Amino acid sequence: MRVGISTATFFLKELTEDTFSVIRRSGADICEVFLTTYSEYEPSFIDLLIKRAEGVDVYSVHSLNTQFEPQLFNAAQRTRRDAEALYVKVLEAGRRLGAKVYTFHGVPHLKKNVVIDPVSSGKRLEELGKMAQDFGITLCLENVHWAMFSEPYFFSVAKQYCPSVGAVLDIKQARQSGYDWRDYLDVMGDSLKNVHLSDVDSSGNISMVGKGNFPFAELISRLEGMGYEGPLLIEQYAKNYSDYGEVADSVSYLKNLIGGKLCN
Repeated sequence: MRVGISTATFFLKELTEDTFSVIRRSGADICEVFLTTYSEYEPSFIDLLIKRAEGVDVYSVHSLNTQFEPQLFNAAQRTRRDAEALYVKVLEAGRRLGAKVYTFHGVPHLKKNVVIDPVSSGKRLEELGKMAQDFGITLCLENVHWAMFSEPYFFSVAKQYCPSVGAVLDIKQARQSGYDWRDYLDVMGDSLKNVHLSDVDSSGNISMVGKGNFPFAELISRLEGMGYEGPLLIEQYAKNYSDYGEVADSVSYLKNLIGGKLCN
């Protein structure tokens, strides 16, 4: 497994195009690119990222999902088509960057009494997943406490209807959902294509990887047992650290845990 960093870790500290140099200095050579606004989906901006990313592999892309992902499931055909136009832009950006995965949130839980049906959602996810395949990318649904995959049960049902769709484990989001991260791993199985990491301290606050009490050794052991071949991507908030040396420390911590073993 390779250790990488999401560019979201540097949001509000660095512009997206300037994050690659920080990632390299932190000791990582693989990343997820978080495209933070409409202008970052444009071909000219992707040209800039390609130039700046030298020495850093882009494994996955992530959009500012609330801009259009919910509308991909809208009942109105015109609304869906407009959302699909943006979706295709991000897929094309991912293709050009060499990404293998699109990290996807989908529909948010805007109202507590609204139930997002895993069957109909799974069927629509399959349509979107096949679109992604045309760009050489696997659409992967991330467990997010405020979005459609907030509970393990949802994916356990939906995945039966969307075999082309993978999954992203986010251990922070699992905790915020109130479920054990192991429960998500169990339902993801061989659909797992990406992992987002942060840590948590004894008070339940997010901390930098290696500075809290999350059982990373157990997680890595479980991932190896599952045959997981994707990266371990550090995804922190900018407020979680005061200087980039702390990010580099997290990279070193994870590399020491995996013993330098690399899976391509």
